[in-house]
Amino acid sequence: MQPLNRVPAALFHACCISLCSLTTANFSFRIAAAQPQVLESSVTQAQFGQMPDGAAIQIFTLRNSHGMRVSVIEFGATITEISLPDSSGKTQNVVLGAETLEPYLTRFPAASVIGRYANRIRNAKFELDGATVHVTQNSGNNHIHGGKVNFAKVKWNAVVEGRIPSVTFRYRSPAGEEGYPGNLDVTVNYSLDDSNQLKIHYSATTDEATVVNLTNHAYFNLAGPGGDVLDHELQINAQQTTLADAELIPTGATAAVAGTPLDFRKPVRIGERIGQLTETKGYDHNFVLDNPDSGLRLVARVREPKTGRVMECFTTEPGLQLYTANGFSGNPFPRHGGFCLETQHYPDSPNHPEFPSTIVRPGQTWESITNFRFSHGAD
Repeated sequence: MQPLNRVPAALFHACCISLCSLTTANFSFRIAAAQPQVLESSVTQAQFGQMPDGAAIQIFTLRNSHGMRVSVIEFGATITEISLPDSSGKTQNVVLGAETLEPYLTRFPAASVIGRYANRIRNAKFELDGATVHVTQNSGNNHIHGGKVNFAKVKWNAVVEGRIPSVTFRYRSPAGEEGYPGNLDVTVNYSLDDSNQLKIHYSATTDEATVVNLTNHAYFNLAGPGGDVLDHELQINAQQTTLADAELIPTGATAAVAGTPLDFRKPVRIGERIGQLTETKGYDHNFVLDNPDSGLRLVARVREPKTGRVMECFTTEPGLQLYTANGFSGNPFPRHGGFCLETQHYPDSPNHPEFPSTIVRPGQTWESITNFRFSHGAD
């Protein structure tokens, strides 16, 4: 068995948020600045909407001293906004989001936490400690993104804590939910620093052996919502990809990206070779990231040429699923109107002992870190 995907101790302590309980809904932290006008970083809280059962959903907005904003709601621990200026000073939301709760309750393309298992599991079953585990079939005969009522479709409990703009979401997934064994206690912390870096720190513990693979399914468009992302320039630090069958489930083999439309080792327009992907009608592929044992590292970089905005992706994960919104139809966003960089373990890992393991056991803490750092040409 491969070891759990662990964060090195020094990195973990550097990335953790010191926990302290706060009771007020508005918090401000003054940041010293060289400019005459001193900006403030802050966290604000408000009601975003109500669930069908009447439960209130809160929204938390993180602001840093540069005016960047990140908003997250309790439903699905979903990011609704990442707003920052471009090289001309124009501020736009660069993640596809809605302004009310109702769209998220249906099929809106949400930047939610995905679990218990991101991506696909073949035939919705796997072997664990000699027993066959059956999970929900919600993609033909297969399982995808945690099932029908997954982490993106439940209310999380949020608390503001720490000394920087930060909010922590917690959810207990009961044993048997969508077929998964064990009670799983999940924590996701979002924090925003003054380098315009959104940090996502996931952790989970269980009382019974189970599998865990969490990600965030954010759809980004660095030009702002409305157009496609085909002119975005993408670089992914990956020499290989996992080969998949017609159902997009890995066969167990890997292949070099060189000479294929999946070669993003140097910056390439997303749309330059997308037309060659006739079966998937766009990108929906898992990349085997370089240096999987080196902890938090830069794995991808995206640049939007018109606005000058740049997004860099750092992760401790061994894989990254690139998805280019191939199924969008114009309601509410056009085809290829966003791209996803889903940091994760490989799809169908529970059925492939040769892949990095996703098993977590009692007494262990599963952890993962993904950071998105934003900048623009005027920086």
